[in-house]
Amino acid sequence: MIQLPQPLKSLILNFSKLSGVGERTALRYVLQVLQWDKSDQLEFAKNLSALKDVRNCQKCGVLSDLDCCPICADQARVDHGVICVVEGISDLMAIEKSGQFSGTYHILGGVLNPLAGIGPDKLRVKELIERIRDKHVQELVLAINPSVEGEATCSYLKDLLPDFVSMKRIGFGVPIGGNLEFLDPLTIMKAFENKSNL
Repeated sequence: MIQLPQPLKSLILNFSKLSGVGERTALRYVLQVLQWDKSDQLEFAKNLSALKDVRNCQKCGVLSDLDCCPICADQARVDHGVICVVEGISDLMAIEKSGQFSGTYHILGGVLNPLAGIGPDKLRVKELIERIRDKHVQELVLAINPSVEGEATCSYLKDLLPDFVSMKRIGFGVPIGGNLEFLDPLTIMKAFENKSNL
């Protein structure tokens, strides 16, 4: 059997650490990178090396190359007085891409899940309380996914923060183009909870 050079073996091992990437897929990735121009390989290596400078914003928790991300540094957004609480960075990015929110964010880092050993101490709840106390926040918008764990997290936050700030939950329900027959019971329940006048 052929022995690959050590740099290739190491890179295959690195790629296989990615979620959903096995050894064979990692090998394909490495072989693709080998086909690139040397300049593209160097740029790729440089970009990977630059990841060491990426950190979490000290306020909201989003990835940033600064201690305070551009959203938290935008005084107009801070003055809006609304914090949108999300599970993770991808949720923040989806909301930001929609252009429908003009306040700041707070990334919890997940949801409560006792079966997986995720309690309040594993989430950024303490940091959220500090932000509410330190700043003039009038409202929290909970943009937590409508799973059993997400609902439990929202209930926990509502019980924990009743006197500090007004809390709202984003609406959930039937997606545009969705068929009722294919929806799960939780989605239908949320659709009825969020019904509105015509």
